[in-house]
Amino acid sequence: MEHVLSQEDAPILEALKKMKRRRLVPFDVPGHKRGRGNPELTNFLGEDCLSVDVNSMKMLDNLCHPVSVIRDAERLAADAFGAAHAFLMIGGTTSAVQTMVLTALKRGEKLILPRNVHRSVINAMILCGAVPVYVNPEMDKTLGISLGMKVSEVKRAIEENPDAKAIFVNNPTYYGICSNIKEIARLAHEHGMLLLADEAHGTHFYFHDALPMAAMKAGADMAALSMHKSGGSLTQSSLLLTADTISEGYVRQIINLTQTTSASYLLMVSLDISRRRLALHGKEIFDKVIGLVEYAREEINAIGDYYAYARELVDGDAVYDFDITKLSIFTRSLGLAGIEVYDLLRDEYDIQTEFGDIANILAYVSVGDRPKDIERLVAALSEIRRNYKKNQKNMLEAEYINPSVVCGPQEAFYADSESLPIDETAGRVASEFVMCYPPGIPILAPGELVTPEILRYIHYAKKKGCSMTGPEDMYIERLNVMKEA
Repeated sequence: MEHVLSQEDAPILEALKKMKRRRLVPFDVPGHKRGRGNPELTNFLGEDCLSVDVNSMKMLDNLCHPVSVIRDAERLAADAFGAAHAFLMIGGTTSAVQTMVLTALKRGEKLILPRNVHRSVINAMILCGAVPVYVNPEMDKTLGISLGMKVSEVKRAIEENPDAKAIFVNNPTYYGICSNIKEIARLAHEHGMLLLADEAHGTHFYFHDALPMAAMKAGADMAALSMHKSGGSLTQSSLLLTADTISEGYVRQIINLTQTTSASYLLMVSLDISRRRLALHGKEIFDKVIGLVEYAREEINAIGDYYAYARELVDGDAVYDFDITKLSIFTRSLGLAGIEVYDLLRDEYDIQTEFGDIANILAYVSVGDRPKDIERLVAALSEIRRNYKKNQKNMLEAEYINPSVVCGPQEAFYADSESLPIDETAGRVASEFVMCYPPGIPILAPGELVTPEILRYIHYAKKKGCSMTGPEDMYIERLNVMKEA
């Protein structure tokens, strides 16, 4: 009798165990041959790990054209997340986001989106030639963070661009801010547009009712999830979810344009195991995370000067909801930029947080954290306040810089360009990115006008120690701009 799949199954895990029992003699790649050919690597990662770092074979299926165990794993993922289809992505959520954009848009077609998107969205537009229509997000002037998209602003963008093909939403932002995704999905569909969601930081939304609404439940057509963030899988492993409005076969073709033909079974089995764990135990897992973060937020706010914010920011519009698992902490009241606190925590207290920006840090809390880890973070923050607090004078206020889009990112990226000292680029059009990473949200993107305000922000971020990426010049002393006609 044929086995009926259930969420207790892990088809890829079971296939790998079966393969190991067969003790196959490997005359295929990878060349380390189950670790025997690279003892140093085997000693570091472990024989169990190397023994399943294998190539596609009939019993293990093929990610490019899954027909058996990978297909089963994807069906279980779709069921667990309430989607019509799910795709295992081993190029990170970057590849999932790019697949969404490449599936929905072609050259010259418009995408309505907030400007505070991850660079992968704009990279995808460089590849396919789509044109951005930005809904400039509201800004919290105190915290210096971009908020969500107002529904009224989305409506206006639709009215001004009725030929747009899709709307893109962050659900949530890096800081935990959520837009009214259900209403935006309704608007999109009412006007014949697709709704694409970046849920890199929202995997957990699918498994707990106290958290904001998940994209697929809200009616999204596609959603990209970083399972390796809050879902517990290995770094670089993600999921792409689609509704029945999207052709499964076409999405697979788009994925195969850019994704490797040598898919890592370590990444895939980590997705399989993690999906099973969330499907069976997700609520209790995120109960614990919510409790840890609520405790941490209360303790940090009791220190003074710091502000660990939460749902009190909700206004039903630009902040429609807030992800209460996010431990986002405002530091500017100490006279310290977030990146300065981030560096102090790492260098002086051996605590690695997710990122620091001009005014905030994000401490990423997951089921892997323990109460004593929270206590150590709180104690370190208290000590930093006592030892390093200074006057706020001369601190740059973090603010959203409204970009002036001169041309599409593809046109700018592939245009004839010249490299100039960065301070000589004001008034020119950038042909490359500048951003702090993390979070990977561009300060400047190809096709946008370089302004004195943007240059001032870049210099300040560099001075404070933000990790700057994007330009061809690794030292961010020169910038590529489009040649003038």
